[in-house]
Amino acid sequence: MAASSIASKQFLVAPRTDGSLGSRLPSGLRQHPSPTVQILFRSATPKKLEIKAAGSTFGTYFRVTTFGESHGGGVGCTIDGCPPRIRLSEADMQFDLDRRRPGQSRITTPRKETDTCKIQSGVSEGVTTGTPIHVFVPNTDQRGNDYNEMSVAYRPSHADATYDMKYGVRSVQGGGRSSARETIGRVAAGAVAKKILKQFAGTEILAFVSQAHKVVLPEDLIDYEALTLDQVESNIARCPDPEYAEKMIAAIDAVRVRGDSVGGVVTCIVRNAPRGLGSPVFDKLEAELAKAAMSLPATKGFEFGSGFAGTFMTGSEHNDEFYTDEYGNIRTRTNRSGGIQGGISNGEIINMRVAFKPTSTIGRKQNTVTREKKETELIARGRHDPCVVPRAVPMVEAMVALVLVDQLMAQYAQCYLFPPNSDLQAPFKLPSLEPAEML
Repeated sequence: MAASSIASKQFLVAPRTDGSLGSRLPSGLRQHPSPTVQILFRSATPKKLEIKAAGSTFGTYFRVTTFGESHGGGVGCTIDGCPPRIRLSEADMQFDLDRRRPGQSRITTPRKETDTCKIQSGVSEGVTTGTPIHVFVPNTDQRGNDYNEMSVAYRPSHADATYDMKYGVRSVQGGGRSSARETIGRVAAGAVAKKILKQFAGTEILAFVSQAHKVVLPEDLIDYEALTLDQVESNIARCPDPEYAEKMIAAIDAVRVRGDSVGGVVTCIVRNAPRGLGSPVFDKLEAELAKAAMSLPATKGFEFGSGFAGTFMTGSEHNDEFYTDEYGNIRTRTNRSGGIQGGISNGEIINMRVAFKPTSTIGRKQNTVTREKKETELIARGRHDPCVVPRAVPMVEAMVALVLVDQLMAQYAQCYLFPPNSDLQAPFKLPSLEPAEML
């Protein structure tokens, strides 16, 4: 490191006896004959600033990092902060991964992947150890040659162009990290989160398709209290009403055969969510849920509770009046707030809707430009969903679960570290586990 010097006129003064600087200097300096002095210091070499903005980690206490690319060796996630002593196996994750996987019906991408997961760390003798859980899923059905044209021409409305604008380089095959294949890690981690929520509080998270293109499922047809997973999984559209499911399938089929695509809406509900989740101001629970949902590929809109329809109401029409139920719990007679008020869960059913755009990769001729900024035409090849919403159902459930388990851990740490106010706060009961789940 280089040394520099500064010269100062009459920097040192004559010895004084009044306790000031001159009297406290060492005698050698007080007798220095020169009216100037040189001060040596090291000039630190400026450090190179590094900005960490990878964007692949979600959560604060229950942290999930996803990795891998659509046509790389594989994809997966690392889960950090998972509580120890929870029984966990690949089967717990595989159920939701099978719901997400490609090739499951004619209205999804024909890519054939088993999406078989392998837990590589963080679980010993069938229980979580509290250390990072690493989950890996190999890619087995890759066709990189399908993307040769897309290596030079950008797919309209896809992330091809913006990835180049940001990084100056990109993974061409399958879109790399922008592919929905990245969501495998989210769904695997979400399955763990759902298991924790179920065991701790009996919380259930269910999503379903409520719109495909112009086919809209009337909201009053679905009883949120009675909705079951079997109803959702009873058809390939994942719409719990059989009549509207057939209409949705027909709408998707109509564009599929033309090489086109359509969008839709996924509705998600949460039953038995603990009261008190979420924080005021910036970290409101619905804000965290919105961020989580909108981080999914192809999302374009988020509605919570009454959503935009609430803007047509007056306050007297929209307000959820309180009452006390037969168990002494404070409840609301209606639920236009969507189970959250002031950013904090109130114990009612949480409900939200997530809008997905039409899949951008289609088999029809489109105008675009090359990486050299020359205008051209492109007919995209590859295997892609004509409508993403049926496969998006477990993805939405996973992201909602990740938010809720993270908020559950935050609430337990902050508000239940000391004895709660039993007159106002609902007790956080320890989970009642079945004998097979206990160690």
